[in-house]
Amino acid sequence: MSDVGEILKTVGDFGPFQKWLVLLTLFPCLSVAFHQFCQLFMVAQVPHHCNTSWIRAVGPNLTEEEQLNLTLPRDADGAYEQCSMYSPVDWDLNSIVAYGLNATEKCSSGWVYPSAQPPSLLTEFDLVCDRKELNDISQSVYMVGLFLGSMIFGPLSDRIGRRPVILVSVFLQGLFGVGIALVPHFYVYMAFRCVVGASVSGITMTTLALATEWIGVSSRPKAVLISHCCFAIGQMILAGLSYGIRNWRLLEIAGSAPIFAFFFSIQVLPESARWLVTKGRIEEAKKVLQKAASVNKRTIPPELLEQLKPEKQSKSGSTLDLFRKKHLRKVTLIMSCTWFVNSLVYYGLSLNVTNFGLDIYLTQLAFGAVEIPARVGCIFMLQWFGRKKTQTVLLLLSGLVCLIITGIPEDQPVVTTVLATIGKFTASASFSTSYVYSAELFPTVVRQTGVGLCSMSGRVAAIVAPLFRLLSQYHRAIPMAVFGSVPVVGGLLCILLPETHGTDLADDTGHGCPPAEVCENANSSSENGHEKGKDGGQDKDCTKTTYF
Repeated sequence: MSDVGEILKTVGDFGPFQKWLVLLTLFPCLSVAFHQFCQLFMVAQVPHHCNTSWIRAVGPNLTEEEQLNLTLPRDADGAYEQCSMYSPVDWDLNSIVAYGLNATEKCSSGWVYPSAQPPSLLTEFDLVCDRKELNDISQSVYMVGLFLGSMIFGPLSDRIGRRPVILVSVFLQGLFGVGIALVPHFYVYMAFRCVVGASVSGITMTTLALATEWIGVSSRPKAVLISHCCFAIGQMILAGLSYGIRNWRLLEIAGSAPIFAFFFSIQVLPESARWLVTKGRIEEAKKVLQKAASVNKRTIPPELLEQLKPEKQSKSGSTLDLFRKKHLRKVTLIMSCTWFVNSLVYYGLSLNVTNFGLDIYLTQLAFGAVEIPARVGCIFMLQWFGRKKTQTVLLLLSGLVCLIITGIPEDQPVVTTVLATIGKFTASASFSTSYVYSAELFPTVVRQTGVGLCSMSGRVAAIVAPLFRLLSQYHRAIPMAVFGSVPVVGGLLCILLPETHGTDLADDTGHGCPPAEVCENANSSSENGHEKGKDGGQDKDCTKTTYF
């Protein structure tokens, strides 16, 4: 019986077939970046005041300035209040002018915005005053969609296949993305955004799984790096697109509709050969493997292909296994915390571009551009300094930069934006480090479970990150202080983790020792044959790491 891995080696680790596959999966990554941050440009802050047209009934010939002067109170700086007005009265105009109005109330008839301003979420749905919190809440609702999507589409792709889930996710993203541009109410907008968030999870998770199952171990880091860089490019494209299209509905259509072009790839997008084999669909697996070999100009020996049999899936560990052993419990708790603080500081900075004081389009362009060297440089940092030091230092730097921002005066937007860009650099590099580090810390039997739990922790942080911004109503520095202090704590906790650079990956959960020690014991015992565990258990085999 031949293993599908042996056939894939014959097909080629990263030939033209795999390169076309990676290129094909990059297109949805651009739209993922759009949906992740597009709302930032749809809620442009504009001057506004209460609608006080009630006075027109008694003073139809009043100028706009006279109307505002009679019906709106002023703040300490002498400007008209934006969220309050004088209470309407049943007096004639002469009485109002002679005695003036004193009692105030909140805006009861809506708000008035500059007529020359392009339509935005803020102006169409009145996201001002008591309703301004809906902006951050809707961002959290989108993040809830990401969380739900990871819970729905992950198991679904294991059940029905990678290809159908990718196509369904792309269709949902396009359909509800365009539908967002047509919504009549903000609560419908939030519901549609939640579905788009779920589809984004389906796309990112399943395209990564499909590419990973076709690409050889040595070339997988390249594919992940390319997808991360494409996400950064998508953020830069968003800055240009939103600068050119100020109408929020047209912007939503421009960012959502192009994803339908992906359906032209429906005939060339392959299913995972590994998944087909695990499901016993051997003939389909043979066809797609032969097609891949043909594109790569390779030939699969017929006898090797004929020996292909369904793989027996080994029993994977459960979530409880992560907490039974002391060393795994420590790794699980610390890495879950690491993913949480990584996600919190990343989205805390990314969703705050409108508050740094400089042009939001240039800031977004810088935020997207800085991720490319961050992702690429992460590979060299991991190789030179190891996983533990890199993760610790990057988290500490991310936190310290945010803490420094809290002390920068509001009249220094350039300094604030430069520091925020540095923070985005370190947070992006730290995120990439977490992907590598967590995969190496967990043993094979619980690796997917462990990384999945860490990812869920990151999703929770993404949900609460926009809500922390609501604390700015008490003091502008509170959100950034939270985004800064939490990564510092996470970075210090990483000191307690073992180093995995240059070590072998553990396959089983060991017997009370860290993963690196498990592998060292296994390697030393292998000279005199496999050493059996105390529980009459498994051989302590190890899997080689990918060095990058």
